[in-house]
Amino acid sequence: MLTGLFAFVQFFGLAIVLTFVFQGVYMLITPHKEVELIKANNAAAAVVYVGALAGFVIPLASALANAVSLLDFALWGLVAGVVQIGAFLVFRLFYPRISTHIEAGEMAVALKLAGWSVAVGLLNGASMTY
Repeated sequence: MLTGLFAFVQFFGLAIVLTFVFQGVYMLITPHKEVELIKANNAAAAVVYVGALAGFVIPLASALANAVSLLDFALWGLVAGVVQIGAFLVFRLFYPRISTHIEAGEMAVALKLAGWSVAVGLLNGASMTY
């Protein structure tokens, strides 16, 4: 009846681990302090953070659905994270003071970055279907 339960636990567990790893690396890469800003009720920081998280888990879900093994999934999960962090770094080229804007709670630029993160995640995920 539950013959696939072990595989589910393995893949789902790895997905959770990859998501936590992405969160940690993302928070190391960004100059602003997401956790502190969100605790201080900074909506701009929360919007950007959620956008990056969604932008990561969208391709992660695609990799999960298409993976042929745990290793395959882990490698594509790594690609998803690198692409999402790359999206932030590219955005920062055009908005070098992005962290200052986020710290100031400026929603317009936060929404633009969040939208960019989700858009890149959707394209990334679609590119992982094979």
